[in-house]
Formats: sequence, C-alpha cells, structure tokens
Amino acid sequence: MRSVLVTGGTRGIGLGIARGFAEAGDRVVVCGRDEARAREAARGLPGAAEWVVGDVSRADDCARVVAEAVRRTGGLDVLCANAGVFPSSPLTSMSQDELDEVIDTNLKGTVLTVRAAVEPLAASGRGRVVITSSITGPLTGYAGWSHYGATKAAQLGFMRSAALELAPRGITVNAVLPGNVRTEGLAELGEDYLERMRSAIPLGRIGEVDDIASACLFLSGPGASFITGQTLVVDGGQVLPADGWAFEPRVPG
Repeated sequence: MRSVLVTGGTRGIGLGIARGFAEAGDRVVVCGRDEARAREAARGLPGAAEWVVGDVSRADDCARVVAEAVRRTGGLDVLCANAGVFPSSPLTSMSQDELDEVIDTNLKGTVLTVRAAVEPLAASGRGRVVITSSITGPLTGYAGWSHYGATKAAQLGFMRSAALELAPRGITVNAVLPGNVRTEGLAELGEDYLERMRSAIPLGRIGEVDDIASACLFLSGPGASFITGQTLVVDGGQVLPADGWAFEPRVPG
C-alpha cells in the first residue's frame, strides 16, 4: 500500500486518477481549492481516502498540503501533479490576469508542488512523480489556448531537468499527455465540439478518465522503476494523422 497525493483531485481527470489509485488499494489524499468539493470527492472514493484544501500556485500552501498528506498517511510515495486550469482566451484579447492564472496554476503549481514533495518522496525509497501535461502545447496547438499550451509544454521542460536532479535520490519524474478525455470541463464545450474531437481520433472515441489513471498507475508502479524524464501520450492516436483523412483507407492510383 502506497501513500498518494493527487492535486486537482476533486473532479475530472484528477478525480479519475485518485479513484484508480484508491481502487488499487493505495492511501489517497486529494487536494483542491474548494473544501466542500474536496470533502465530497474523498467520500466518494473507495477505502479511507483523505482530502486537504490548498492552492498550488502558493508555495506555502504546497508545503502545507504535502506535510498534511504525510501526516495523515505516514509518508508519501507518489505525487500526481495534476492541478490545472484551461480557460479559453484569444491571444489578442487575453488579459494579464488570465495569463497569470494559467501560468500560476499549471506551471508554477507543478514546480512548487514537486519541490515541496522532494524530501518525503526520497524518504519513501520509491518516490514517483507523475505530471499531467497535455497533447496541447507539447504536440499540438488549439486556438484560444495559447497560454494553456505554453504551460503544458513548459511542464515537460521542467520534468526533464527535475528528473535529472531527483534521480540520485531514487525519485522518477514522468508525465502523461492526455488527449480529449470525457470530463465535466469537456462536456461544457458542447456536443458539437465533442463530435469534432471524436471524428479526429483514430480509435473512434473520446478518452475516459480511467485511461489516464491507468497510465499514472503504470508510471508509478514497479514496472516503470527504470523510466524517468519520459512522456506517455494517451490520446487514442489523435496526434498520428497527417491530416483529417490520414487514417481512412485510400485506393492507390
């Protein structure tokens, strides 16, 4: 049984990740900014899941959240740095506050949370960090999400250097890159958006949170103990086609 902290673990992909670890028998602590939602998320998980409130954009909150997770579960073996926001904002009208919110949560939040968790992860002897990045930014672009894409690409730059620094302490640092996954946030984008995305995925379906949870479980498990500084794309093949017709059969000639 491992101790697992999932930031942004109160809804969407984060809650799916937390459920995956809980179902595997691990002790899970979910972190979010809303107390009522965090409490509800923990109560809905199997086992004795815990919750803690914190804002990952604040260094003092990150330190407190990690310390509380260690206190409640007796240590920290896995950190899933998942907290993130993805408001849409065209580049030409993007405000400073909108830019700061995305950078502070997605990028600074990842760096600050990992930094706060180094000592307990090293003490565990099997420390694992899994960062939730995205295909948007590192591999693709999407209009209206230039600030989001920038932070998701930057997470991977951080991941590689952090993996080098933390390897001597026995900590691996990897990332999952989800494609379109069925969450509350995705549903808010509307059925037309969902259908367009579904038609662009070679496997013919929108991803589920369980798909991301499975990738996180793998990267946190013994089978991935010699993997660090790497990315695992979980997108149903969405980034593979050269164009919209590339995965449909064609007649030569």
